[in-house]
Amino acid sequence: MQWWHLHLGLVFLLWFPDVLYAQSEGLPCTKPKLDDGYYFPAEEMYAHDRELSYSCNNGHKPVAEGWWATSRCQNGTWTPQPQCIDDNACNAPIIPNAKFTKPPAPWYKVGTTVRIRCDKGYEPQNQTVTARCQDGAWTTLPICEKSLLTCSEPPKIPNAVIIRQGYQNVFAVDSTVQYECKNGFTPQEGDTKLKIVCLSGKWTDATNYSVVFHETVSIITSFIITVDNCGRLPHVPNGDVGEQGQMFLKYQCSSYYKHVGPETVTCNSDGTWSTLPTCEDAFCTLDPARYPESYLRPGLGVEYIKEGETKNIPCIWDRWSMPVKCINRQMISHYRCKYTLHFAFIF
Repeated sequence: MQWWHLHLGLVFLLWFPDVLYAQSEGLPCTKPKLDDGYYFPAEEMYAHDRELSYSCNNGHKPVAEGWWATSRCQNGTWTPQPQCIDDNACNAPIIPNAKFTKPPAPWYKVGTTVRIRCDKGYEPQNQTVTARCQDGAWTTLPICEKSLLTCSEPPKIPNAVIIRQGYQNVFAVDSTVQYECKNGFTPQEGDTKLKIVCLSGKWTDATNYSVVFHETVSIITSFIITVDNCGRLPHVPNGDVGEQGQMFLKYQCSSYYKHVGPETVTCNSDGTWSTLPTCEDAFCTLDPARYPESYLRPGLGVEYIKEGETKNIPCIWDRWSMPVKCINRQMISHYRCKYTLHFAFIF
């Protein structure tokens, strides 16, 4: 075996002042242990974010729906873990709007019984709350259906928003939600709190609640006018106007730069422009001459690499190169100089 074959099996983390060789890309995974099954591709090591497919021998099946499954290397761990189980076992059931009374497992042996509890606002159909694993499938699964006493989403009140409550479309009986007025508005008719309650499937009457414009609201001192009233179009370094409407401008950045800031620019009534976007650097620069110890080919000049892209930098040896990736304006490489195989087929 030639020495460069050995070299291919190694990973070198280089140190450049401007180059980050981080483990932030994720740790590799060793080959998975898979009893009663097989996988592809079959390798000793897998890079972070690499995916494999697997299937199982006769009498077994994957811990997934179907006769084959996939798993992905995530920072040194296979997710989900490849596993083959007996054909008579059951994968974990999916029961909407319910939770298991015990922590769920990825799969269950034949004969196992699971018990669920419906979420608030739901109740078990026919009072069925258990299922049994039998011959590789579950007996009739419980169904959690919306209770007749629950309410749908609360009504929308103009110029108000619901606070201290994430959005949901089902609320259990006796649930209470509270509204908060938009700035500049106050509750009408002396109401101090805008609250409604779910009672017997309906919200208490929200039509009695409304908000009115507050007398102390600030006077508007500026408004938007057509862009031709602001004179010369503003200059954005490394950018240009990509679209011009009667009431707005849209800027686009040059190659190797990214747009940061507002999507549109408008003209204020006082003749000033609204906040401008900026075009920030979105590239890395690599000067091979600065790193003679890396065996990069001399005389290449400065290389520019776009954010997120990978470029192969030629080495001093023919058919050797060093792949360098630009991430967050820092350069990352896993190899000092890597041999590139070229195949030729003769018929």
